[in-house]
Amino acid sequence: MRQAVTDALHECSDEASAALIASPAFVKLIDLALAEDIHSGDVTTEAVIGGDTPVAAYWVAKQDGVFAGLAIAEAVFRRLDPAIVWQPQVADGAWVSRGDVLVEMQGIGRAVLSAERIALNLAQRASGIATAAAAFVERVAGTSARILDTRKTVPGLRALDKWAVAVGGGSNHRFGLFDLAMIKDNHIAAAGGIAEAVARVRAYDPAIGIEVEAACLADVQQALEVGVDMIMLDNMHPAAMAEAVAYVAGRARLEASGNITLDNVAAVAATGVDFISIGALTHSVSAFDISQRVSQIAANQGATP
Repeated sequence: MRQAVTDALHECSDEASAALIASPAFVKLIDLALAEDIHSGDVTTEAVIGGDTPVAAYWVAKQDGVFAGLAIAEAVFRRLDPAIVWQPQVADGAWVSRGDVLVEMQGIGRAVLSAERIALNLAQRASGIATAAAAFVERVAGTSARILDTRKTVPGLRALDKWAVAVGGGSNHRFGLFDLAMIKDNHIAAAGGIAEAVARVRAYDPAIGIEVEAACLADVQQALEVGVDMIMLDNMHPAAMAEAVAYVAGRARLEASGNITLDNVAAVAATGVDFISIGALTHSVSAFDISQRVSQIAANQGATP
């Protein structure tokens, strides 16, 4: 699994990460983060390392997992020191072990230390998500099911969170409310039924894809009758999911959702569903443990990581 995760990422990681860090939303995110953290100045760093004292530092993994956030962290450091020397020791999507050096850097000390926490926060979150996604992908190996993320992300960090899911081998569901019509229980209640809700969406935008949430087989039947693209099997028992898969027989894509864990995801995948969405990938992520360490300052040329 570890090598497979890395290989799958390398097909798209450079392009995807470049698009992420160049996006206006991410540029604004860095600006907001720096303003929030540094504000009128990093008093400790300016007092201890003033001027343009050069510093060399490195990141080290303190646990095993999938690393993600290399280009993201670099963008943060370069905002404070455009000339920083950035030397990755691993690639985004690589499986790393505790003690592995992830990146080495040399730059203005004030930048290296002032940007440290923001860069680590982003990379630790992304790596935690990627590691969690990889664990779920491993559990469904050998089935046709694909692991999906959800919109349960930190506001402002959705692009980062979804990128990290892809780094871990998962797939991205809709990015927001604009790129897929997902008719859920409240929409169905407001419209008075599945058929009416679908009809209203089609009248509003004939070209948009439509997914309908189904709580039981009767809902699945109604959704299929009106020809939706995708049906979400919400909080169904695996036996009921298998029945829905047999009934649909490929006429729509099926997504399993609700209370999916590492313990039950294999059983859900075995039902034959096409997708399994897991909100916990992003809403309950554990930050991946990474530490930044200074290896040399100014004239101390002998120190190495």
